[in-house]
Amino acid sequence: MKKHTHTPENHSTKEASVSDLTTVELLWLEKRIENRVRFGRFVSEKVVDHNRRALSFAPGSILAFVRWTSNDFGTVLSRIDILRAAIPGRSYSTVPWITPGGESLLRLSGWPKVERVLQLIDGVEALRIDPADAAPDYWHHVHNRLSVNETPRPYTRSRHQVWLHRRRVTS
Repeated sequence: MKKHTHTPENHSTKEASVSDLTTVELLWLEKRIENRVRFGRFVSEKVVDHNRRALSFAPGSILAFVRWTSNDFGTVLSRIDILRAAIPGRSYSTVPWITPGGESLLRLSGWPKVERVLQLIDGVEALRIDPADAAPDYWHHVHNRLSVNETPRPYTRSRHQVWLHRRRVTS
């Protein structure tokens, strides 16, 4: 992943311009490639054809991008990235299929780790919390723990309340 800095443009409003959006290209080729967004709130969608779409996300929004590729011999790639969409004026990492990129909160490869992250996302949703609203530090924690084959702590309502309070106090 390369680090870049998004150059801000002058805008007369606080709304994100099209150039500020982070675009994720989705592709589905049966039994070959699946690029999908597991969670995140997109602000626009463009259908390219039957197999391809593009979703755009506002600066700073959080999303999970899952990539899976196989060939005649089985799976060749399983990867999940949880990112904060690029924010004008801040550095970001590049990720294949995502333009321009985002701040990496979690990046894991290999089906066992990807599957475990998907289970943890399900756990956040079981609390009736949108994973896009969960504390970004939690996704860092999950990345760090799974990277060294340790068990991450589950997300809890109290952890979420602390995050919401911290966000209110610092904004």
